[in-house]
Order: sequence, then C-alpha cells, then structure tokens
Amino acid sequence: MGVGLIHRAVAHRARTRPDALAVVDGSTRLDYATLDAAADAWAAGLAAAGAGPGTLVPVLLPRSARLYVALLAVLKCGAGYAALDPRWPRERVESVLGQLGGPVLVTDLDGTPGETSGKRFGRWPVWQPPAVVTGSAQAAARNGAGTFAAYDGSPEVPATVFFTSGTSGAPKGVVSPHAATTRLFTADGPLAFGPGTVMMQAAPASWDAFSLELWGTLTTGGTCVTAAEDYLLPDTLRHLIDTCAVDTAWLTSSLFNLFTEIDPDCFRGLRGLYIGGERLSAAHVGRFLAAHPGIRLFNGYGPVESCVFATVHPVTAADCAPEHGVPIGRPVPGTRVRVLDGTGRECPAGVTGELCVGGAGLALGYLGDPDLTAARFTEHPADGTRLYRTGDHGLQDADGVFHFTGRTDRQVKIRGYRIEPEEIEAHAAGLPGITHCVAVPVPGRLGNYDRLALFYTSAAEADEDPVLLRRSLSLRLPAHAVPDVVRRVERLPVTANGKVDRSELLATLTD
Repeated sequence: MGVGLIHRAVAHRARTRPDALAVVDGSTRLDYATLDAAADAWAAGLAAAGAGPGTLVPVLLPRSARLYVALLAVLKCGAGYAALDPRWPRERVESVLGQLGGPVLVTDLDGTPGETSGKRFGRWPVWQPPAVVTGSAQAAARNGAGTFAAYDGSPEVPATVFFTSGTSGAPKGVVSPHAATTRLFTADGPLAFGPGTVMMQAAPASWDAFSLELWGTLTTGGTCVTAAEDYLLPDTLRHLIDTCAVDTAWLTSSLFNLFTEIDPDCFRGLRGLYIGGERLSAAHVGRFLAAHPGIRLFNGYGPVESCVFATVHPVTAADCAPEHGVPIGRPVPGTRVRVLDGTGRECPAGVTGELCVGGAGLALGYLGDPDLTAARFTEHPADGTRLYRTGDHGLQDADGVFHFTGRTDRQVKIRGYRIEPEEIEAHAAGLPGITHCVAVPVPGRLGNYDRLALFYTSAAEADEDPVLLRRSLSLRLPAHAVPDVVRRVERLPVTANGKVDRSELLATLTD
C-alpha cells in the first residue's frame, strides 16, 4: 500500500473489510468493495479523458455518493481534484476553471453520462459520471474485480485544491498534497476515527472540513453519512443521529452557537463533536458541556494552508475561564506550531507572536502564484524548516497549550467562512458608477463577526442603487461573501491619520 495516499488507504479498507458500510446517501448505501470498484471503473474513463499525474481535475457535483466516487476516481488517476460548489456564481466557477487548466470537467452540466462526447461547459470539455453507483460496479465488487492500475507514487503530489478568498478579487487556490490529509488520522491522534465511527458529511465540498468528514472517515474504515440539505439545521442532525446512527460531527462555531440556543437537545446521541473556524463562545461551550457531559467536545484550529486542523483541544468546563478564551490546543500528528516575533525568533511561553505552522500538513503553495507562496511559506531562520505564516496572533502557555489572540491583517471569519474584505472591495469597485468602497465586518454580541457591510460612494450621475449593487455582487461572489448590508454614503469618513474610519461607518448601522 502506498503510504500516505488517500485512495490507497481507502483501497486497503476495501480489501480488509469489503462488506463494511462506507457511504450512506439517502437510499444509496455503498460498502467499501463497491465504493472502490466503482471508483476504479470511473478512473478508467477519466484517464481516457486526460486525467493523470500532473493534472488538476475540477469536479462540479452536488454533495452525494457520486461526488465521493468521482473524487476517489480522480485520485486513483494520480491527478489532484478541485471540488467546486454548485452554488457558486458562473463567473466564479469559470475563474476557478481558468486557474486549474484541467483536461476535463467532471459535472452533470451539458454532458453525456460516462463520456466527453464533445460536450462542453463553456470552453471546457465535460465528463459526466454514471447516474447511479450500482449495477456493474456492485457485480465487479462481488467478483473481486478492481483492475485499474491506481497511482502508487509519492504522497507529496497534489491531492486537492481548496479555493478561498483572495485580496485581488480572484479566488486563491491552495494546493494540498495527499500527506496533508492522511497525516491527520493516525491511530495515536485526536482524529483517530476508525471502524465504527459514523460521521455526518455536511461541509461544502470546496472546504477543507469536507476532507475531515469524507476522507477522515473513509481512510480509517468508518461510515460517511450525507446530509442532503444545503443549509444544516438541528432537525437534520437529529434525524441523522436517529436514523443513521451518526455519532461524530463537525460544526462551525456559529452553527454550534445557533444549535445550542434553539435546540440544545439535538446533539443527543453523539459521541464526539468537533467545532471551530472562529473563536469559540465560552458561554455556549459551558452550556453544551453542562447539558451533554457524555459527548466529547473538541476545538479544532487551522488555516486551509495546513489542511483542516493544525491543533486540536479536548474542551472541558475549566477551558471557559482563560483570559484568551477556549484554547486551540496542541498540534495534531505530523504538525509543529511555533510562535515567532517580528524578527522570526521564538517567543517564550506566555508571550504573544505570530502563529506559524510546519510539518506534513502544509500545502505545496498557491496555484499559479509563486510570489504569494514565497511570501507566506517561509523558512525558520534557525533550522530552515518550512513554515506557513498564518497571520494569526497567539501564544503558548506554560503547559504547552496554544491560544489564539487575534489577526495581524484584515482577514476575518464570518459564519465559518474565511473572508478577505479586499475581495469584496475589488469586485464592487469594478462596477459602473462606484467611486470608492470599503467592506467592514460587523461585530456580533459574542465577540465574533456575524455580518459584513459594504459602504460605497458613487458618481452623481450613476447613483447606484444598493439593492441592485448587492444583486450584481451576488452574480460574482459566492453567497457567503455577498455583503449582508450594502449602504450608499455621501463620503467615506477618515481618521486623523487619513485612514477610513470604520468605527464611524459601523455606528451608522445602529442609527
């Protein structure tokens, strides 16, 4: 077995426990043998369409068993995949496709099942997978087939590309290798799921949390259960626990807070719950722990550049009291976290600096952007190890536990999504009639940001309507990045040093 390769780890499960349940997607249930055999069959078709080592294949499918098989098939070809969100505006999808330059797009749009057949999505050739994962794939599994010669090389080759907000307005691709994912789920770590684990898959496929839910389960022999709804609600979680025996889940901090407020009993039946993506609310954590003492709660921290989590912390009631909130914990396997000052030197315990991450979880870099890669992925001045500068401030306490204390730039998290205000400003500034604009995150009552506001000025003859402006942005930005509030102002106020006065702008929202 190729050590560290995602698809080889799944194939190992198919050989050792072929009849174990791998995927539940509504009425579709795939055991490991069927999952692996179907991916072999689809990989043969994708290889014929040009997928192979050194290529990046975009996949535009709804969250489903078919999506999982398609991604596994891409990896078997030795290619990397980029799972795109079907809810993205067409303009964003085309921008991402242009960056990837893949040989074929895997999608249901404008394609013929199982063929390229000259069908296209814009200028990109299309390969549409079979409509269902049944029939010949199941027969092949029963007969012990699985003849596709899957890639068996280095785990340092690209496995996936995650797209996040970019300051220039264009989506930023983070190229992550196989090892960045598989290093997370070793038997001695906090993410050692294993056979018997039944995990809900609810994160968008373009997130790195999707890798936690899908590959964390399938590489360790557990069962992945699809949440059909685009927007997760407490009723959905409760239903999957009751009907599919889901016992493990991941939620953004915002969703965790919401669920704790409106339906605190919806978690009953879970064994483990992972939360994160934003600073945790100690009040909600304390309320959850009091109501569910038998559920293990974990705080996971990490930028997408270090794939899913860099640190994990098992949360206890005592963690609600520290000065900087609930700790982010200790490094996961294959990961090292350092706190560096402005000169690149290690900060002593208790002293705040920039959190920098190293180890097997690091991305290979930013797609097509060597300058940004060189700026954010640096070498430690003392030992030359490769590090990613997170832009997060933090400290390590005397017990070796890490704490997050804030950001060094304008990047924020809203509802679990990483937002670069500059991306929204770049798109808005390109619209006709807009003269100046600024995107401002709106603080919520829990200390996080819960909304984004866009303030703008426009030429007198244009007088751009805020409703129409927001609609225009929705055609260019993913839904999570569209400002919740759009307001035209006569001028953008400035501070004494000439910078935009964001506090004054925010004050107008309460007038």
